[in-house]
Amino acid sequence: MTTATDNSNNSGPRHYLQVSDLDRKTLLSLIERAIQLKNNQKAGRPYRPAIDKVLGMMFEKPSTRTRISFEAAMYRLGGNVVFMPSRDLQLRRGEPLKDTARVFSRYLDCIVVRTFGQEIVEELARWSSIPVINGLTTEHHPCQILSDIMTVVEYKGHELEKLKIAWVGDGNNMAHSWIQAAARMGFSLYLACPEGYEPDAEILKKARDEAGSKIVLTNSPEEAVDLADVVNTDVWASMGQEDEAEERQEIFRPYQLHSALLKKAKSDAIVLHCLPAHRDEEITDEVLEGSQSAAWDQAENKMHIHRSILEWAMELQEG
Repeated sequence: MTTATDNSNNSGPRHYLQVSDLDRKTLLSLIERAIQLKNNQKAGRPYRPAIDKVLGMMFEKPSTRTRISFEAAMYRLGGNVVFMPSRDLQLRRGEPLKDTARVFSRYLDCIVVRTFGQEIVEELARWSSIPVINGLTTEHHPCQILSDIMTVVEYKGHELEKLKIAWVGDGNNMAHSWIQAAARMGFSLYLACPEGYEPDAEILKKARDEAGSKIVLTNSPEEAVDLADVVNTDVWASMGQEDEAEERQEIFRPYQLHSALLKKAKSDAIVLHCLPAHRDEEITDEVLEGSQSAAWDQAENKMHIHRSILEWAMELQEG
């Protein structure tokens, strides 16, 4: 299986398919670079090292923030974007992924893929001679997690290992990326998930083998949120689970992030939600719009972290 690695010391493409593919130093450098790019943009200093570069975006799932933030990121780097909904590709007629990957590699400089199974991005990376970036799969959301942690750094500083971060809700792709990030970066992670909706056992085991007791799984939202510095949640039914939505609402109702639960966290705790939010389901409108919500900074930071990832993946000259 081909996975992403920090392969700055070899000639292979720099894929980014899941958080655990990169070491701590590389992950933190991507976040620091995103903060620098953000500050430069706000100071009115343009930076366009991607002139004549073309980013391809192959999307099987709907998207607002991931699509627009990647497109804006590439345009702000001076490059161009080709958006490729899967319905318009010959993949729908049975063309093998390995053929698609090799053709894309002749036309493009980088590919962002938003799809269902992780095996799809793995197969594309195996056959691609240009970087492949995972823009979301059912198993992982590795770019989103970096914008989330960038937001944490902006609010809480760089000493991540001193923080307690709570995840309340489904053990989904975002939970998996938080688990891998905790293993790499050393913060304490408490995940509160209903029985039967826990994260993937293999992903959790690998992360715990690396991080030890700092990753805690519980069925109690109160335990997870107690004295947390960051409280994070997500929708109860992800894309592809729409037929489970009604059943999940009953099961997940005790996991709603409301003001009473938030009071168990530290008084200066921040609230994260990767959006879109179903208000008054997984999170109340009061909390999402409240003074502790960092969701809008978190959404903005997707564009900045995507610029950093694209710059790194395409090995553009820094400036």
